[in-house]
Amino acid sequence: MLMDRLMDRIIALKSPIVVGLDPRFENLPEDLRTRAISAHGKTPKACAEAILEFNKALIDTLCQVVPAVKPQSAFYELLGVEGVRAYDETCRYAQSKGMIVIGDVKRGDIGSTALGYSKAYLGEISIEGEAFRAFDNDFITINPYLGDDNTKEFIADVDACDKGVFVLVKTSNPSSSQIQNLRVEGKAIYEIVAGQVEAWSEKRVGKHGYSSVGAVVGATYPAEAKVLRHIMKTTCFLVPGYGAQGGGGADIVECFDVKGLGAIVNSSRGIIFAFQNKSYSHLNYTDAALRATLDMRDDINDNLEAVQKKYW
Repeated sequence: MLMDRLMDRIIALKSPIVVGLDPRFENLPEDLRTRAISAHGKTPKACAEAILEFNKALIDTLCQVVPAVKPQSAFYELLGVEGVRAYDETCRYAQSKGMIVIGDVKRGDIGSTALGYSKAYLGEISIEGEAFRAFDNDFITINPYLGDDNTKEFIADVDACDKGVFVLVKTSNPSSSQIQNLRVEGKAIYEIVAGQVEAWSEKRVGKHGYSSVGAVVGATYPAEAKVLRHIMKTTCFLVPGYGAQGGGGADIVECFDVKGLGAIVNSSRGIIFAFQNKSYSHLNYTDAALRATLDMRDDINDNLEAVQKKYW
């Protein structure tokens, strides 16, 4: 099972971390930008080529210290066809280095369209009798707010293709409470969604007690995370909001179970652009990313150990 493989890597590397590959061309090292523009002009292709080189170097550096990467598709789609190509090549390169890829695509639609999204990112299609995989991510993020006829299409491919999903439950953005914290019949909407996710998850539990149907739970809401950990006992949390969004190691301990498992914490800007942080500015961008990752790992593990949630 995919989730078992992710948990195994977390334990082996002592690193419940996923690195968000959310590149912005204007923030890349100057030499990468200059070379790309010299070769391809001031074009989307130049941006995509620089991003791909940037991502590959980060993957080469980080593949031995973190189990997974999470490219956010919007940062690639904004460059059109060239950006989508860079997204796909980034995912495949990470997989070739033994990393698990969480495609942060947040898809969700009516049944037939959800089926198309699921086949694009998780499953396969048949072309005149030949099977074909498009983006072939390991996990993707999905939006549950269109109901079961949306979600069931993705979960079918989770089962058939040994893939995974992380369902949006309580997101890290400041205005998430406008909808997710509304109360219906005595429960917050995020609690109701959590109950649905757990119902899907508990039918698919692997050796570590978790399924490949996970939930997105933001580091910026530790009180809600504590409630959600109680509701979703077999659901692994993908935890955004660490670092640049304000979350720290002390904020995320409630996302983990009593054994210190059940969550993987994302950092994007704080790692990939660490070379712009004065604490790491004396290092090149790959070394800065590595140092920031190791510091994040120590912060999380120290806080887990402090509350006796030592998983290693």
